[in-house]
Amino acid sequence: MDQEVEVFLEHLQVVRRLSQHTYTNYRRDLERALRWCQTQGFTQWAALQHHDMRDYVGHLRHQKLSALSIQRALSALRTFFHFLVKSGEMEHNPCLDIPSPKADKKLPKVLNVDQVSHLLRSDTGDWHLIRDYAMFELFYSSGLRLSELVQLDCKDLKLGQAMVRVTGKGNKQRDLPVGSKAIAAINEWLAFRADCLVGRSAADEDALFLSQQGKRISARSVQVRLKKMALEKGLPDPLSPHTLRHSFASHMLESSQDLRAVQELLGHADISTTQVYTHLDFKHLAEVYDAAHPRARKQK
Repeated sequence: MDQEVEVFLEHLQVVRRLSQHTYTNYRRDLERALRWCQTQGFTQWAALQHHDMRDYVGHLRHQKLSALSIQRALSALRTFFHFLVKSGEMEHNPCLDIPSPKADKKLPKVLNVDQVSHLLRSDTGDWHLIRDYAMFELFYSSGLRLSELVQLDCKDLKLGQAMVRVTGKGNKQRDLPVGSKAIAAINEWLAFRADCLVGRSAADEDALFLSQQGKRISARSVQVRLKKMALEKGLPDPLSPHTLRHSFASHMLESSQDLRAVQELLGHADISTTQVYTHLDFKHLAEVYDAAHPRARKQK
C-alpha cells in the first residue's frame, strides 16, 4: 500500500508538477489514511469499500480535524483512488459520493489603504529592513503568493518594463505589473544585495531575496519578518503575508470593479476563487443598488 502511495506522489511531482506545498499536503493526508488502514487490518487499497470511507471520515472527526482539513483529506483520497482505478489497481473509487463536511466560509482579513501605507512607510535601517521593505512593497504591489515571492530570481525582474515574471501553482508563469514604489524599494535593495553574497556559496546567487547567510530567504523567515514589522508599527496581530495578497485583491477590485482582471493578476484558475473578494465591498454594492434600482432610488 505504501509503495502505491509513493508511485502516486512521484506522479504528482513529475507529471502534474504540483507545488511543494500541495505535494506535502497530499503526502500528509495519504500517510494519515495509510496508518488508519493498517490499524483496521487492510493490506490492499482495493479492499476499501464505500462504508469504510465513511468510517474513516468519522475517525477524522473524532480526531478533532476541522471541516476544511477533512475536505482536503477526502479530495486527496479521491484523486489517489482515481489514479489507482486508471492504472488498473482498483475497480472503483470508494470515495465517490462521500459527502464532505460543511465548512464555515470566512472572509479573508484585509488591511485598509491607510494601514498598508503605514506598514510600508520606509524607515532608515540596516540591510535587513531595506530587503524587507522591498519584499513587502513587491508583495502588495503585485499580489503575489508567498511561494511565488521566495522563488523569485533576479532574472525574473524586468523593472524597465515595470514587470515581474512569477511561477505560480502548477508551474504556470504569468507577468505582473510592478508599481513605482515597489520598483524604488527593489532598486535600493539590489544596491545592497551583492554584499550579502561576499564569501558565500554561489548556490543561491540568483535568488532575488537573500537571508543573512546569503541563501534564498525561506517562507518562514518572510512570515516572521512581516509579523515583527506589523507589531512594531502597531498593526493588527497576527499579520500574515497572505493578508497583503488579500488586501491587494480587495483594493484592486474596489477601485476597478473588474473581477476578471483581478483573477488574472492573482493567478486563480477558477473565478469562483476570486469572487470571495466581492463580499468585501458590500458598501459599494449597496450604494450602486440605491442609486440604480427603480424601487430603491432615493427621491430628490
